Amino acid sequence: MTIQGISSNDPLYGGSASGGQTLGKDAFMKLLVNQLRYQDPMSPAKNEEFVAQLAQFSSLEQMEALNENIVGLAMLQQSNELMSQLTNSSALIGMSVRFVDPATGEMREGTVDSVRIEDGLAVLNVGGEDVPLALVSEVLGDVEGGDGDSGEGDGSGDDSGDDGSGGE
Repeated sequence: MTIQGISSNDPLYGGSASGGQTLGKDAFMKLLVNQLRYQDPMSPAKNEEFVAQLAQFSSLEQMEALNENIVGLAMLQQSNELMSQLTNSSALIGMSVRFVDPATGEMREGTVDSVRIEDGLAVLNVGGEDVPLALVSEVLGDVEGGDGDSGEGDGSGDDSGDDGSGGE
């Protein structure tokens, strides 16, 4: 003999909310109306109890909205942090850096070729090897001859600021 479960077609009494739905204002008001309708006439509920329930529900709704806003803010902050890491790390492209080799633990030097974000952390490509930014111990500067200006002159100029044309 098979026993069937008891079910209801009334959305108020028909099981739990599906798909992660929560109790909304309409359902809450239906609950209050049914509570009033089916209360014991010899000991009715006081108005203050219903007002308190409404206030609690309103407070709960506001806390849920605040929580959603905080989650959104945290996600935005995380996104900004990643963008900041990428922007700051990209300034190292073309620079010579000293870093701890992730495989051997020895200090090495190399030129940063590219930068990417991996698992929320900046990773530099130094000479074909991936080096987490946290393992960089020193930035040594531009690679020599990187911009075509070696910083050396022919020594023929004077510091007077005069271009030597003799004209005014």
